[in-house]
This record gives sequence, C-alpha cells and structure tokens, in this order.
Amino acid sequence: MVVCRASFNFFAIVAIVYAMISLPIMAHGESTAPAPAPTSDGTSIDQGIGYVLKLVALTLTYLIH
Repeated sequence: MVVCRASFNFFAIVAIVYAMISLPIMAHGESTAPAPAPTSDGTSIDQGIGYVLKLVALTLTYLIH
C-alpha cells in the first residue's frame, strides 16, 4: 500500500512539473486570430418583433371570439 501511494505521489509530482514547464511554452506559441466583429443588419430583430406582434394578434383574436 505504501508503494502504491509513493508511486502515485511521484507520478503526480512529475505531471505537475511537466504542466508547469509545458503550459507557458504552449501559451506563447501560436496565437489564434480574434473573433470577427458581430454583424447584424437588424433583420433578425425585425423578424422577432413581427413574430411577437403576430402572437399578440392571434391571442387577442382568440380572446375576443
């Protein structure tokens, strides 16, 4: 049992040291391009407003009849 615990501790220490060495190197390696700016011409907003107005009209029609 003591051998397993010592072996696990050794491999855990090796993994932590490897991560501490390799992660900063990978972080400064190749950078990705920034995300493009969102482009919206307002059509999706207009369509959403239209759907809400249709829903209100259908609800009012149902309640009146």
